[in-house]
Amino acid sequence: MRMNPEPTPFHQVLSAYQAAVRAKDVEAFLTMYADDLQVFDMWGGWSLRGLEAWREMATEWFGALGSDYVVVGFDEVEASVDGALAVGHALLSYTAYSADGQRLRSLDNRITVAMRWTGETWKVFHEHTSAPIDHETTKAVLRRDGGG
Repeated sequence: MRMNPEPTPFHQVLSAYQAAVRAKDVEAFLTMYADDLQVFDMWGGWSLRGLEAWREMATEWFGALGSDYVVVGFDEVEASVDGALAVGHALLSYTAYSADGQRLRSLDNRITVAMRWTGETWKVFHEHTSAPIDHETTKAVLRRDGGG
């Protein structure tokens, strides 16, 4: 496999993810994912399997925001593509804003995805998000700067 500094399918997925989250658009959010999706999410349950479980998560997440919105940023994006498979990882930031644009809160996490070419588009079939755990408190470190 080769590492590619040019935009990859993973870059495209991240950009689509960023736009769908900002718009709180569940249907646009789901277009990136395969029907047989397996997610190891760092929030709530141990894992989610299938597009309908992911739909429920996204519907709940976006609905809970009310009039607030979230801006997703990404950094340290790396991806490898080999034929019909692509793998990528990055550091993500999620910053919530009020409807009038006031910054409310923020957190960071790590993401790794595996994608396959469907013949028409790339689809994420596995996603894993995480954050490091502080050894003393056993709490997730949700800020890259070390904050909780």
